[in-house]
Amino acid sequence: MKKKSILLSLMLCVCLVFTGCVPSFMRGAESAADGMQSDSDSETEEWHDSIEKAPDYDDYQTETAESTDGETWAIYWYLCGSDLESAGGAATMDLQEMTQVALPEGVEVVIQTGGASIWYNDLVDEDSIGRYVYDRDGLYMVDQQPQANMGEAETLADFLYFCCTNYPADHTMVLFWDHGGGSITGVAADENYGHDTLTLTEMAGAFESVFESLSGNMPVFDIIGFDACLMATIDTAYNFRGMADYMVASEENEPGVGWNYTGWLGALADDPGMDAVELGQNICDTFAEGCQMYGVADEITLSLIDLDAVGGLLEAYEEMGKEALKNAVNDPSFFSEFGRAAMMSENYGGNTPEQGYTNMVDIGHLAYNCYDILPETVPYVLEALDECVLYMVNGAYREEATGLSCYYSYNGDVENYIGYVTECFGESFKYFFGYGLTGELPEAGMDYLEEIGYFDETLPEVPTAEGLEDAPVYLDEDGYFVLDIGPEAAASLKGVYMQFAYFDIENDISLILGRDNDLYADWENGVFMDNFRGVWGAIDGHYVYMDIVYEGEDYNTYSVPILLNGEEYSLRVAYDFNDGRYYMLGARKGLDTAGMADKNLVQLEPGDEVTTLLYAATVSGDDAYELYEVDTFTVTESTSFEETWMGDGEFMLMFEMVDAANRSSFSEPFVFSVEDGEIYGIEI
Repeated sequence: MKKKSILLSLMLCVCLVFTGCVPSFMRGAESAADGMQSDSDSETEEWHDSIEKAPDYDDYQTETAESTDGETWAIYWYLCGSDLESAGGAATMDLQEMTQVALPEGVEVVIQTGGASIWYNDLVDEDSIGRYVYDRDGLYMVDQQPQANMGEAETLADFLYFCCTNYPADHTMVLFWDHGGGSITGVAADENYGHDTLTLTEMAGAFESVFESLSGNMPVFDIIGFDACLMATIDTAYNFRGMADYMVASEENEPGVGWNYTGWLGALADDPGMDAVELGQNICDTFAEGCQMYGVADEITLSLIDLDAVGGLLEAYEEMGKEALKNAVNDPSFFSEFGRAAMMSENYGGNTPEQGYTNMVDIGHLAYNCYDILPETVPYVLEALDECVLYMVNGAYREEATGLSCYYSYNGDVENYIGYVTECFGESFKYFFGYGLTGELPEAGMDYLEEIGYFDETLPEVPTAEGLEDAPVYLDEDGYFVLDIGPEAAASLKGVYMQFAYFDIENDISLILGRDNDLYADWENGVFMDNFRGVWGAIDGHYVYMDIVYEGEDYNTYSVPILLNGEEYSLRVAYDFNDGRYYMLGARKGLDTAGMADKNLVQLEPGDEVTTLLYAATVSGDDAYELYEVDTFTVTESTSFEETWMGDGEFMLMFEMVDAANRSSFSEPFVFSVEDGEIYGIEI
């Protein structure tokens, strides 16, 4: 039998963990109120009754907060309910969390609702735009407007103007609530208007138009907050420079529980004199506490950003891009080196074919991984980032998060890159990625190269993985299959992986079980060797398809497509190198058609029905592999995700070679036969 590898057990085992967190509101309105925010259905009914009777709200509150003679706070809450509300009442639950807090005089929340086809309370009308105030007198409507698209700049501008003219305060925060999609997609997907979203450009335009309408008297807001996924990006932060002092947002997808409104508003009610930094820290801390309470804290991120410092960060990041671009035009294999650094960096929102690609990577972790290849500029990026990120919280499996993300094209999609060019800031990385993905630059890009010292009229060709499918694979004397492509070809790749499949010749079926980087790699010489041990990940013995998402020093994470109660989800599983255990992180749906990330993290619970999904094709035919439902089983209290011996049979592996633009070439397949527990390589 082939020798056992520690590396393999780490790589494959990562796929063997399975957890999730179903926010209670995702089980419908009744269980939402019952499980997450209150202790009984009657309490939810009491809340509905109380908001109908507002502003006479003192009966609901257990005590009236003391008034303050200090400075005042106003929170301007742009609440786009979307399917988060219509699918089970998530926005209603956060409104209910808010009303658990008795606000003092001088603290108020101004709310605009819209964007959802259904609302799970008796106050909000889904056919109009509603405006409400929550203060020491309770929650009550103050204005109602015709239905409008919450994903349009004009709708946001109208709300900001309404707030600034009617509810000024010494300290103000603008809070966006809904799905988020990062730098390219933005926030606030209105399901009444085709899931249209507010892009960074639209948000900036809305703020600027209000500033002009108020003749320059619109305040610089203390905080811009995003209770939404993926919005803690360098581009989002730079977009709001000069409009606010600070930003609070998450790099990663948020769990469905979102911000803890009872927690941070309660802290503000207890101390209305706190400044913006203190409030931002409270938002982060109470978010982490709430996520821990509901068991969904493994992959959380939330950070407080100093927007006055983001200009310095972008400047340092631009210099890093210039150094990268210079390296690339001098030797285009640099794209692959940079790509390998990105593959080893924490990335957010999925970035697999099943989950979709947000193409967001942690800027600090990426810079750190580029220390050796970009030595002149990386130290300045890390220094500027440290000045920009004032405070942050992160989960056990987001320990490399540094507070802000940036763009990297994990999928090599040119259309997505064009969206990045449209919405994002800076020049150097736009030209860097453009050259890497297309092999060319527009005239403006060539002019930019000349500005930074490159005077050739043509660009060298960017190497690709094309043609590497003919690279030789041989069986060595120890029973390992070896791919030998040489150092030059290896320099053209950002990754080499193993694709694993199972043959059943008798039944004429081939099943692909997934992709892993579980192999021995000698990048310097371009030699790669398999590490097959006859095991694979399975849930209660049911084998799954799994795809590597992130490989780190302390843990790896994988994505596993399944049907959960008949709906498509991707499970996130992690293997922790420190304690040698598998941990279940949760299940999410993939990006929607608007590119927005799923905010609902779902946990497997006893009684749930799970169906495994594998890519299948016939052995005899030339049909393409398609995703098929394989095994269906019911989750129990003892359900586990484990590395499982696959037994006797024949197993096919291929080396997958991926270049910087995410194009793949596959080696010729090679086969292992397992008989009575012994593994034999078979030369074809």
